[in-house]
Amino acid sequence: MKLFGILLLLLLLAAAAVAYVVYTPFGPTTETFVDIPPGTGATTVASLMRKNGIIRSRYAFAFLRLTRNGTFKAGEYRFDHPVPPAEVYDRLVRGDVYTLTLTIPEGYNIFDIAQAVEAAGLGSRADFLAAERTETYLIGGESPHATSLEGFLFPDTYHFSPHATPLQMLTVMVHRFRQAAGKLDFGNDPDAVFRTVILASIIEKEVGQETERPLVAGVFTNRLARSMPLATDPTVIYAALLDNRWRGTIYASDLQSPSPYNTYKHTGLPPGPISNPGLASLRAALHPARTDYLYFVSDAAGHTRFSVDLKEHAQQVQAYRQAEKR
Repeated sequence: MKLFGILLLLLLLAAAAVAYVVYTPFGPTTETFVDIPPGTGATTVASLMRKNGIIRSRYAFAFLRLTRNGTFKAGEYRFDHPVPPAEVYDRLVRGDVYTLTLTIPEGYNIFDIAQAVEAAGLGSRADFLAAERTETYLIGGESPHATSLEGFLFPDTYHFSPHATPLQMLTVMVHRFRQAAGKLDFGNDPDAVFRTVILASIIEKEVGQETERPLVAGVFTNRLARSMPLATDPTVIYAALLDNRWRGTIYASDLQSPSPYNTYKHTGLPPGPISNPGLASLRAALHPARTDYLYFVSDAAGHTRFSVDLKEHAQQVQAYRQAEKR
C-alpha cells in the first residue's frame, strides 16, 4: 500500500507538472516574431518556439501532439504577451499568421496602390510599379496586349504577409477582380472585358454618386457613338502621371498633349484603364442609361448636372462657377 501511495503521488506530481507546462501562460511581454519556413517539421517548430521564448519547453509541444490533431502552417507569427502553450499550438495549426493590411479604395490607380503598398510596409513603390508593368501575363485572357495591370487590381481590403512579393500581391488582386467580374455578363466578345474596364475606370474617376454612374456611362456611350471626343479630365491627368509631369492641376499644355490618353485630342476610348474600378462602375459601363445627354458637370453640392446640348451645358458650367465664387 505504501508503494502504491508513492506511485500515485508521483503520477499526480507528473500530471501537475505536465499541466503546468502545457496550460500555464508563458512567453514574451514585447512584440516577438517567429517565421516558420514551409516544410518545417514539428520538432523544429517546437525548437524555434523555445529558442524565441514563446514556450517554456519543447516537450510541451510533444505532449500536445499526442493529444491533438493538425499540421503546423508555415508563415510569420506574432506574439506579444504570455499565453498557454496549448494556445500557441492551436494558432500554428490554424495558420493564424501575422499579416499587414492593405486597403485599396475604388478608383485608385497603379500609382496610388504602389504608394499604399509602401505605406503599409509591404515593399517599395518602385518595385510594385515595375512588377505590375512586367507581370501583364496575369491578365492575358482579358487583354493579351496589355502593358500594365491597371484596371484589374480590384479595390478591396487585403491581408498580406510582410514577406509577400509584388507578384504574389498582384496575383491575389487580379484573382479578386475575376471573382467580382464573374458576377457580370460581358457577353461573348473577347474584347468586351477590356473595353468595359476602360470605360468603368473613367466613370469611377468622374462621379462619386453610385446612382449617377449609369447616367455618366450613358453620356460617354453617346459620345462614342457620335465619334465625339470623351473630353474627360481624369484621362488627361493620367497621361501626365504616365509621363511623370503631373503638377497637381491641369494646364493648357496638358490639354494639348499628344498622349493617346488625352481624350480631348483623340476620339474613342483611351488605350487602357486609368484606374481600378469597383463593381458599381463596372455594372454602369455594361448597362449605361439610355438618354440624350452628351454633357455633364458637377454642381456645388457634389452632384452631377446633365445636358443634351452645348448651350445648356455652358449654362450649367456658369452656374457651377458662380456657386463656387459664392
